[in-house]
Amino acid sequence: MEKQVQAVLFDMDGVIFDSERLVIECWQAIAEKHNIPDIVEICMRVQGINRVETGKKFLEKYGNDFPYETYKKEVTALFRQLYGEGRLPVKPGVREIQAALKQEGIPMAVASSTRSDIVRMELEEAGILQHFDAVLGGDMVERSKPEPDIFLAAAKAVGAEPARCYVLEDSYNGIRAAYRAGMHPIMVPDMQAPTAEMHELAEVILTDLFKAWEYIAGKL
Repeated sequence: MEKQVQAVLFDMDGVIFDSERLVIECWQAIAEKHNIPDIVEICMRVQGINRVETGKKFLEKYGNDFPYETYKKEVTALFRQLYGEGRLPVKPGVREIQAALKQEGIPMAVASSTRSDIVRMELEEAGILQHFDAVLGGDMVERSKPEPDIFLAAAKAVGAEPARCYVLEDSYNGIRAAYRAGMHPIMVPDMQAPTAEMHELAEVILTDLFKAWEYIAGKL
C-alpha cells in the first residue's frame, strides 16, 4: 500500500525561521534613511514571492527609477549584520517536526522563494540543513509563487507524487502555489492572518508546527 504522506515540503521564511518581521524591520530602517513611504504595506504584499517579482512590485509602487537593487543590498547587509551566523531565530517546533518525519522515513524538502544560496547558508548556520533531502530556492524555477513551479520541482526532487505531498506555508502566495500544485496546503500563519480565500484553499489552518505534525501524523 502506497504511503498517504510521501513528502513534507517546507517554506522557509515565516515557517522555519521567524524572519519575516525581521526583514520588514530592516526595510523600515532603510526606508527611514531614504524617506521611502508605505514600506510595511509593500513588504506585506510581496511576502512569498521571489526577488525578481518583488523588484517588479516595488517598481510598480514607487516608479521605474526606484533603485530597488541598491536598497535591497542595504537591507541584506543590515539583516546579515543583525541575524547572520546562526542568530536567525528558528520557529518553535521545527527541530521536533524534522525529528519526527525523519523517524517515520518521510522525505523533507525546502521550497523557498528566497535565493537558493541564501536558503542553504541560513539553514546551515542554524544546523538543520543536513536534515532536508532537497533544498530549492526561488532562482531555481522560472515562475514564482503563487505559481506551483517550486513545489512541483521539490516533489520531483524527492521522488514524491504531488497529490501525496503536504506543504507547510505561512503566506497567501505560498498557499496559492501549493493549492495549484495539487498538494495538501497547511497554513501556519505568521504575519498574514488567514482570509476567506485561505480558509478555502488551505486544507487546514493551524497555529504552530507542533499541531502541524499532529495533523500530518494522523494521515500516516
